[in-house]
Amino acid sequence: MTRRNVLDFVQPHWRNLDPYEAAEPPESLAERGGVTEAEVVKLNANENPYGPSPKALEALNHSARAHIYPDPGQVAMRRALSHYTGARPEQIVVGNGSDEIIDLVFRATLSPGDVVVNAPPTFGMYDVTAHICGGVIVEVERDEHFDIDVDGMLTAAEGAKLIVLASPNNPSGNGTPLEDVERLLSGDCLVVVDEAYAEFAGRSVLPLVDKYPNLVVLRTMSKWAGLAGLRAGYGVMNEEMAEVLMRGKPPYNVSQVAEAALLASLEDAEILDERARLIVQEREQMAGLLAEMRGVEPMPSDANFILCRLPEGRGKAIYDALADRGVSVRYYSRGKLADYLRVSVGTPEQTGRFVEALRAALQQTA
Repeated sequence: MTRRNVLDFVQPHWRNLDPYEAAEPPESLAERGGVTEAEVVKLNANENPYGPSPKALEALNHSARAHIYPDPGQVAMRRALSHYTGARPEQIVVGNGSDEIIDLVFRATLSPGDVVVNAPPTFGMYDVTAHICGGVIVEVERDEHFDIDVDGMLTAAEGAKLIVLASPNNPSGNGTPLEDVERLLSGDCLVVVDEAYAEFAGRSVLPLVDKYPNLVVLRTMSKWAGLAGLRAGYGVMNEEMAEVLMRGKPPYNVSQVAEAALLASLEDAEILDERARLIVQEREQMAGLLAEMRGVEPMPSDANFILCRLPEGRGKAIYDALADRGVSVRYYSRGKLADYLRVSVGTPEQTGRFVEALRAALQQTA
């Protein structure tokens, strides 16, 4: 008997799956830059430079429930997030990062061959997750200012199952006007709006959830709350959709430690909001410094990062020169993002080191 190759057991749309390109970890960055991990200026993953709030750190240091399974009904988390967002607890589903909510929504709604409308350049997990589900991606590219083409997306959405939209968008940083989101919601698709950076933008589509049952809003505790390493995110949606996701999610999908940190962070919302204001202030400071550099064009941002256009043909060399100095940012090389860097907003000290390194890199590669 001839045995099948092990890959014959794998579904066809998985065999050629392009993985999500994640940011380099600190240890790799330190080795490349010839510095210690503590000396690395890590501005490549939009992490919060201030870390968890005081109450969250206290909760992490005193967690005594690691031997007990988490609450599968997420009662405490849904109640606390209801107070924070204004949504009803029954409209909220908490996940192992907002990535899990993306996965749950896509798996709950997509059959092989169903169309997902996407607006690149944007967060890469939408394409990855859609392909995992056997979905067909239809891309409607953003314009030269990285704004969405609403008419194009509505045309592409005829017969589609789902539209996905990041606002503020990653990596461009710009938000989508409320009226454009409402136009997308007027169609016959489920519309997923990813608001991972909403706390830095000061606006949200959450008030539309009760008006449009086809709206799903994604949020994360990674950016605003500084819990990226714990993986805690949530979705706000129509109660019937939330009930479906609650039935289909793994029963213990959010760990006891992540739950404790999430609940404590929401108790410290005032401190986290103040830190968000500091990050926005530092974002504007950094944008001003970048705009003064010849050949560098920072894009307007509503998030905790800035996308920068660099001199044509020099993006990779500048990225490498920064890495050699222990400064890590996100580099893009294809399509509209050729010769662009995305830099996270850090502390004033990190901004200073990045700006100094960028000036040197621009001179070195001229």
